Amino acid sequence: MDSVRVRFAPSPTGPLHIGGVRTALYNYLFARKNKGAFILRIEDTDHSRYVPNAEQYIIDSLKWCGLDYDEGPEKGGQLAPYRQSERKAIYRQYADRLIASGNAYIAFDTSQELEAMRERLKTKENPSPQYDHHSRMEMCNSLTLSEHEVADRIKEGQQYVIRAKIPGQGDVIFQDLIRGEVTFNSSLLDDKVLFKSDGMPTYHLANVVDDYLMKITHVIRGEEWLSSTPLHVLLYQFFGWENVMPQFAHLPLILRPDGNGKLSKRDGDRLGFPVFPLNWKDLETGEESKGFRERGFLPESFTNMLAFLGWNPGTEQEIFSNEELVEAFSIERIVKSGAKFDFEKAKWFNQQFIRKKPGDELVTMVKPVLEQHGVKREDAFIQKFCGLLSDRVTFVEDFWEQGNYFFARPEAYDEKTLRKRWKPESAVAFEKLVGELMGLKDFSSEVVDKSVHDFVAANNYNLGDVLSVFRIMLSGVTQGPAVFDIAALLGKDEVVERIKIGIGRFNKVAAGA
Repeated sequence: MDSVRVRFAPSPTGPLHIGGVRTALYNYLFARKNKGAFILRIEDTDHSRYVPNAEQYIIDSLKWCGLDYDEGPEKGGQLAPYRQSERKAIYRQYADRLIASGNAYIAFDTSQELEAMRERLKTKENPSPQYDHHSRMEMCNSLTLSEHEVADRIKEGQQYVIRAKIPGQGDVIFQDLIRGEVTFNSSLLDDKVLFKSDGMPTYHLANVVDDYLMKITHVIRGEEWLSSTPLHVLLYQFFGWENVMPQFAHLPLILRPDGNGKLSKRDGDRLGFPVFPLNWKDLETGEESKGFRERGFLPESFTNMLAFLGWNPGTEQEIFSNEELVEAFSIERIVKSGAKFDFEKAKWFNQQFIRKKPGDELVTMVKPVLEQHGVKREDAFIQKFCGLLSDRVTFVEDFWEQGNYFFARPEAYDEKTLRKRWKPESAVAFEKLVGELMGLKDFSSEVVDKSVHDFVAANNYNLGDVLSVFRIMLSGVTQGPAVFDIAALLGKDEVVERIKIGIGRFNKVAAGA
């Protein structure tokens, strides 16, 4: 196999959907697995739909995901430039070559003439007539006009497009690495515009020319481009480039959670989850959409989750580092059918990656969250804090939500549990417990655990009542890390103070005050 070269070629017409990120990811994994090159090419030939901040958003998204490309707009490369708008001068010569070989033609038809054709040829059997081998000879183009008339019209400045001349019969056959042999009958294809009246190529011409000039060996892209592939195959044939035509692989759709249809922003809005990697702001409308990054997802959990939307390694393993994904990835294990997006599963991936994070990395991630709430503590304390909560959180922000009582005394308590567990004699019991705890020289979790259990047994107290109330005194809630781990991290002085505060307040709660 020649050196593998793949490209991710998005259009800057809006934010990058997670389906686009997955396409980039699969291209990246395939390139790295085969020691090849991963290229970013910005396909900005559609001026009417161009969104100014979309290109930078694409680049920022790939960087956050760790999908480092080898050649692209910012990095350059031997086959630069990598924006199609900067390659404009290249495409016209290839369009002219197709005209010269009889595989394309000039068309002057106005929008009114095109609409008239569709109305004229519309039938019950064919409700949407195309500009194709059936209709082209009734239209205003270089196939129906003399060379002299064509030249005069161009000289007069009449607008025109260049269309592909699709054969009226025959099959277009190609091998898809995911779907196997695919066949389209050319009689069903229309004469697509290759070059627009504004002097820019359409996606179809620019895509094929650029893939050829950039020596692309594999085109890995979304299923929505499958219907365009026959035209691309024909263009390779028209140019005589069959021997260097890339292999095609069309990825399955990412579906809504219920499996009915392609996942869209509207679905995310309706069901409460993001569909973009990063926050996106529409500069025209001011509308903002939250991204996976801002929702608290780690980039490695996000890409791991995306990898499994349409691919599986063939083993039970689900958690992969970037390097492990590269090693395990193969196009052969990409499925044909659509993959349902599951936000709960996405959150599960994030949980697993937080659990796997080394303590010092967690400190770096959690410290800014604490500082947002006005908390500054030494790294050693934060690392122990993270160790207690890392198995219980889904997002980094959850460390504060679930553990803020480590940094400030509770202002509210679980009153329902207190009314059940707090007895008339509880105040005396906890005053005694304060004395026991104050006498401890070692306030480790194990020592506090033994001390409390010995105290309960010696005084014949109910262990469940004591432990439940003890936890609420320290944290205000009934759930969380082991209560003796909480006590050890808070330290003796703070624990004693919280018990004393609790005795006074719990008597009032129990009395219904």
